[in-house]
Amino acid sequence: MQIRRLGNSGLRVSRMALGTMDWARDTDADEAASQLVAFVDAGGTLVDTADVYGEGETEELLGSLLGDLVPREDIVLATKAVANRGTGPFGGGASRGSLLGALDGSLRRLGVDHIDLWQLHAWDPNVPLEETLSAMEYALRSGKVRYIGVANYTGWQLATAGCAPVPIVSTQHEYSLAERGIEREVIPAAEYHGIGLLPWAPLGRGVLTGKYRTGTPADSRGADPEYAGYVDRHRTERVARIVEAISTAADGLGTSPLAVALAWVRDRPGVVAPVVGARDTAQLTGSLAAEDLTLPAAIRAALDDVSEPGSGYPERWPHS
Repeated sequence: MQIRRLGNSGLRVSRMALGTMDWARDTDADEAASQLVAFVDAGGTLVDTADVYGEGETEELLGSLLGDLVPREDIVLATKAVANRGTGPFGGGASRGSLLGALDGSLRRLGVDHIDLWQLHAWDPNVPLEETLSAMEYALRSGKVRYIGVANYTGWQLATAGCAPVPIVSTQHEYSLAERGIEREVIPAAEYHGIGLLPWAPLGRGVLTGKYRTGTPADSRGADPEYAGYVDRHRTERVARIVEAISTAADGLGTSPLAVALAWVRDRPGVVAPVVGARDTAQLTGSLAAEDLTLPAAIRAALDDVSEPGSGYPERWPHS
């Protein structure tokens, strides 16, 4: 697997990241181990998790696999904080007390002495950014964290954080042929500040694989009451047209719609590594197969055209 620099930092990561959101929920320990080995064997290095996944059990499961199964030094370990909310004096979120407590909790569950990429899962409007960043700076100076990232920031939020003295090297956002909204302001802000993009849901929450073209498979997220709303976000007429274009391209290239959709987002400007999750190793293997695919310019242009996001003032100013 090819390696890319993460933003303007010296950190190098595989151009595909392994997501673990389903671990300890839909993916048990044996399957998680199989996925991790398959990912590393394919040359993958960046593994992404969060303290809220599985209410902490996902971090524990990942931590149990590091060392004996996969050498810790072969993994760029990424996790997130902020999304946990609770009662008590610190109340969760992005306060200094909450963040530093969350960091200690993640280190304990993962069983490591440092995290390679520690990310703010969301903007917290109730805490001054200076306080949040002071906690991140302390984490860096203490050696408990090597690099800092953010996730799900708006354009102005990312631009503001990017001006801070604490170096931010990455940002995670939903980005795919089905969801290109971040091209308006988030990606320009990231490029200006030298921040690398790690897209989540690069397969349009599964819709871009074509599995929902004729219905809802019984074993899919779309059939799961807990996830149906998440998937339905992209089950629209517009996305259906995009899926048909992807499928036509896949037929012509002799590959899968999954590979086409993933290759498209992987090679977009500013993208470092799409975060790919899978319920099982077979699904992951399908995603890893996209590593060998480079889309021809004509196909890429056709997919760009069919999925073009709307924009206007002030992104396009002055008007032509």
